Amino acid sequence: MAAPDLHSVLRKYWGYEQFRPLQGRIVESIIGGNDVAVVMPTGGGKSLCYQLPAVVSGQTAIVVSPLIALMADQAAQLAEMGIPAAALNSQIAWAEQQELMRRATRGEFRLLYVSPERLLRGDFFDFLHRVPLAFFAIDEAHCISEWGHEFRPEYRQLSRLRDEFPDRPIAAFTASATQRVRHDLLRQLKLREPHKYIASFHRKNLNYQVKLCSGDSQNRLLLAAMEVYAGSTAIIYAPTIARVGETVAFLGKNGIQAVPYHGRMENEERTRNQEIWMSDEVRVLVGTIAFGLGINKPSVRAVIHLALPKSIEQYYQEAGRAGRDGEPADCALLWQTRDAGLLAYFIQNMKDVQEQRRAWDAYHAIRRFAEGRACRHREICLHFGETPKWESCGACDVCTAELEWMSAGERRAAATARVSAQPDSALLQHMREWRRRFARERGVPAFMILNDASLADLCRREPSNLSQLMEVVGIGERKADSFGHEILSALHQFAVR
Repeated sequence: MAAPDLHSVLRKYWGYEQFRPLQGRIVESIIGGNDVAVVMPTGGGKSLCYQLPAVVSGQTAIVVSPLIALMADQAAQLAEMGIPAAALNSQIAWAEQQELMRRATRGEFRLLYVSPERLLRGDFFDFLHRVPLAFFAIDEAHCISEWGHEFRPEYRQLSRLRDEFPDRPIAAFTASATQRVRHDLLRQLKLREPHKYIASFHRKNLNYQVKLCSGDSQNRLLLAAMEVYAGSTAIIYAPTIARVGETVAFLGKNGIQAVPYHGRMENEERTRNQEIWMSDEVRVLVGTIAFGLGINKPSVRAVIHLALPKSIEQYYQEAGRAGRDGEPADCALLWQTRDAGLLAYFIQNMKDVQEQRRAWDAYHAIRRFAEGRACRHREICLHFGETPKWESCGACDVCTAELEWMSAGERRAAATARVSAQPDSALLQHMREWRRRFARERGVPAFMILNDASLADLCRREPSNLSQLMEVVGIGERKADSFGHEILSALHQFAVR
């Protein structure tokens, strides 16, 4: 398909005028029938790279994803955009699963999301042979490598895709893969002369800050940070479920509302907490490593770690959930010496020798990162096999001054956050309330109506007609047709009140 047509599809469904770096080339490679391997940092727009080719293919792309919640959210979001999509998972009633599969064989979906476990069931390949397939997209592809930080044995069997469907392209996507992992996933998935796209690992808008602290000073630092980011969206990563609860309680006692998120919560409670955070009813979320995969909230201004992560890959992925809108954001790693001891204890008790060796490698790398005095951005890039041409980034505690609130462990200092230019706060709050009500009426999460970046741009522009509305970032023809008049009405209500 010619480039102008691709741009018209991009504008119609996603509301964007231009592709982000690499997106257009990746889309064209997939449409051209090539195998593709993509390493693109969190927030780089990986999903669009396989969603748009699926839309123009007229057939069905099978998307393999490890997270049921993510699959369901993406399928629902695509449906809101007017793109027929579905997710097959164990949480759907059997009768509904059968109906979805019947519709898939009729070619009714452009994208069908499945888990690796579902894909590898014996009867599922028989079903896939009856579906008009465009290509396979493997999300979180680093899970296939034993050298990856989230190795999943079931991913190993995805090599069967090449054997069962030799003429269908395979596109592999990951946000965090070292050179070793990249080579491994190419081999494991049996990719044929793949077009390789590796984006830079340098997230220029993020300010990495690392500080060794005691338990008492960590609490003071956390409160100082919450003062600075009051009114902004923040994620706090805690190392254990117990610490999640303790941190939420500690913040609450100090007048700071936060919601917890961890793997042992009931699905309904996890979903509810995620939704009230996504819709800005509560600005602070405290979670374990279970939180974050696939979360698309562009306006996170701070990610704070309360313990040393297991690996640089884990830290990069979690810290990378800040600043996905391209605006400045802070990533603070507040670690304690005991964190390293706890990690070492767990590694020593591993039974598998190979797994233990990989864990020690990751442990030594994250300790060098935390204890070193080299540019944080540069160290991350080097870890992933990218050699920057610069020595100083200007956006980390090594290359520039420590953030003011980071000194609160020694003195209770007020600080001023680096906050990007904002639209009228009263209008923004009015439109957030409208978005929340409108989303509830439609039975969908608020971010599927308008994401934070779109909402902020809407309030900056304050459009008065549909033509002006379609100039807002992320509002395409589909959204303008579906509920553009409701958006304009809500803006008008604020203007005349």
